[in-house]
This record gives sequence, structure tokens and C-alpha cells, in this order.
Amino acid sequence: MNRSAFYASVRSSLFGGRLTQGQVKGMETILNKWQADGLTDARWLAYMLATAFLETGQTVAPITENLNYSAAGLRKTFPKYFTVAQANAYARQPERIANRAYANRIGNGNEASGDGWRYRGRGLVQITGRANYRTYGLENSPGDALLDAVATRIMFDGMINGRFTGVKLADCFNETTTDWKNARKIINGLDRADDIAGYARKFHAAILAAS
Repeated sequence: MNRSAFYASVRSSLFGGRLTQGQVKGMETILNKWQADGLTDARWLAYMLATAFLETGQTVAPITENLNYSAAGLRKTFPKYFTVAQANAYARQPERIANRAYANRIGNGNEASGDGWRYRGRGLVQITGRANYRTYGLENSPGDALLDAVATRIMFDGMINGRFTGVKLADCFNETTTDWKNARKIINGLDRADDIAGYARKFHAAILAAS
């Protein structure tokens, strides 16, 4: 791939005419791993780039889950874990929110254990919970999920092998199928599926033009 041509294309089509050093660094990490792993389907690469683009708010850099919820936000996002009274008591306290919302599930201990906060979402595609951090060898160093190379490795593994939802890239992009919309099910149902499909098509066009 001619990376200069690739960046010129996405700079215009996806990044509003300007790329930051951080955005380039993030995409370089993804492109380098793609090349090192010997992968060949440009649709897979495009969809992973689009996923990182969407999930990180277009920074293409690993992020930490924002848990600074209002009471209304808690009731909307975690209705099972917060009554109205509890939501009012926990609002705008991210650590307390995480410890309650993620207690006793995903391999975490109880609320008092602090596991919910310790193993909150991190990454390009965020992993959450002690069990998922353990899967990637990060149980004792959860902050490492914010390292570019580690976050990229997790995203590749999860999307290629279907570890996030059971749906994998090969289910949506193969010899007979190109399904930009339903590929969102690899990560999160059909949440913003049309948006990410549009981003993926633009990344795909840039990859093909630079090949």
C-alpha cells in the first residue's frame, strides 16, 4: 500500500482535511499489524479502521470508558443496577458507578472489591471486566489495554475470531458476502451501523486507491 496516498484520501474523506499525529500513529499501528499478520482482505482492514475511528471518537487512539453519568444517564444506561434513588446517590461519581454497575459479573468481585473500576472499559474496542482482561493477559496490568499495540492486538483478535459477540469479520466479508451494515454485530448489535458502514466504505475506497 502507498501509505501517503492512503492518508491523502482519508484526510479528505474522513478527517475534515486535517490529520493529527495521534490519528496517524493509531492508523499506522493498525496498518503495521495488518501487514505483519499477512492479512489480505481489504474489507476487513477497512472495517477495523472504521471501528477504531467510531469507537474512539475519531482519535484512533485507545480510550478509557467515560463513567461520569448523571442520574438520568445512569437510569438509561444501567437501569438494572440503579433504582431512581441509587442513581441520584451515585451520579457524577465514576469510580462508585463502575464498582456498582460491573459488580459480580464479567469475572468481577462485589462492589467493595473495586474490580468494576479497576477493570472498566479501555481500548480501541473497549474490554470490560476482570475475565476479559484475564483473557488478554492483562489482569495484573489493566492499564496496558491503553497501549496502542495492545489495544490493536485485542481489536484484531476480537473482530477476526468473534470473541466480542460471536460474530466475526469472515461472517460478513467473504467470497459471497459484503455486508457493511450487519458487520456492526461484531461489536455492538446495530448501534450506529449505518454510520460505521459509511466510514468503512470510505476507508475501503482509500485502501483500494492506494494499493
